[in-house]
Amino acid sequence: MTAHDKPIRIGVQLQPQHADYAQIRDAVLRAEDAGVDIVFNWDHFFPLSGDHNGKHLECWTMLGAWAEQTERVEIGALVTGGGYRNPDLLADMARTVDNISGGRLILGIGGGWFERDYAQYGYDFGTPGSRLNLLGEYLPRIARRLEHLNPAPIRPIPVLIGGGGERKTLRYVARHAAIWHAFGNLDTLRHKTAVLAGHCAAIGRDPSEIEHSTAAHRSGPAGAGPFLAAGFTLFTLGVSGPDYDLSAIPAWVRWRDERNGTPR
Repeated sequence: MTAHDKPIRIGVQLQPQHADYAQIRDAVLRAEDAGVDIVFNWDHFFPLSGDHNGKHLECWTMLGAWAEQTERVEIGALVTGGGYRNPDLLADMARTVDNISGGRLILGIGGGWFERDYAQYGYDFGTPGSRLNLLGEYLPRIARRLEHLNPAPIRPIPVLIGGGGERKTLRYVARHAAIWHAFGNLDTLRHKTAVLAGHCAAIGRDPSEIEHSTAAHRSGPAGAGPFLAAGFTLFTLGVSGPDYDLSAIPAWVRWRDERNGTPR
C-alpha cells in the first residue's frame, strides 16, 4: 500500500480551554454530526492562547466522557504529555477508554513542551533532549503493559506520535507509531517525510504503513492537494472555546468524500 492508497480522513481538535463542559459536549456532538472521522482534545493543564489563567479542563477524564457520549468517531489526545503521565498507568487509562468507546481510542503522545504544565503540577521539566529520552523509554513500556491488561483493549490501540525531531522523534515514529502528526509548511513536511522514510528503512518498515497527519486550514481544502501528494491523508482543524466554530468542517468533509469516492 502507498500513502496515496490510504483514505483521506478529517479530524477536529476541540481545545479544552475557555469553555464550560456543556459547551465542549455540544461541540463534540456537532463535530460527530458534521461527519468528521476523529475528535481530539489536547493534554495541557492551562490555556495556551487567550487568558492563560482562563477556564481549562483535563484531557483523559474528558476522553472517558467522550467515549460514552459519541457513537462513531475515533477519539484521542493531540497529544498527551509523556513527561507527566506514568506510562503503565497511561496504558491502563487508554485501554479503559478504548473499552468504554467500543474500540475507538487513538493514543496520541509526545514529549511535552509547555513548561507551566510541568512546573505547576510538580513534574521535572528537564530539557528537550531529556523529555524525548523519556518518551523513548515510555513507548515500549506502554506496549508491554497493554499486552498484560485484563480485559484487553478492544483493538490494537493505534499510537499517534506528534513532532518532527529528526534524531529521536521520527525514529520513535518509525518504530512505534500508526499515525504521525507533523507541523510545518509543505517544504518542511516533505523533508521530514524523507527523514522518516530513512528511519523506517533502517528497521525494515514500510513508511506507507504510517498514516501521515497535519493541520487543516480554516480557509478550506483548496490548498490541500500538494500535501495529499506529499503523502498526508489526515487533516485536523484546531478550534478553541468557548464557541467552537466548526463552520470550516463541511467543506473539508465534502472534499474528503469526493476524493475518497464515498459521497455522503
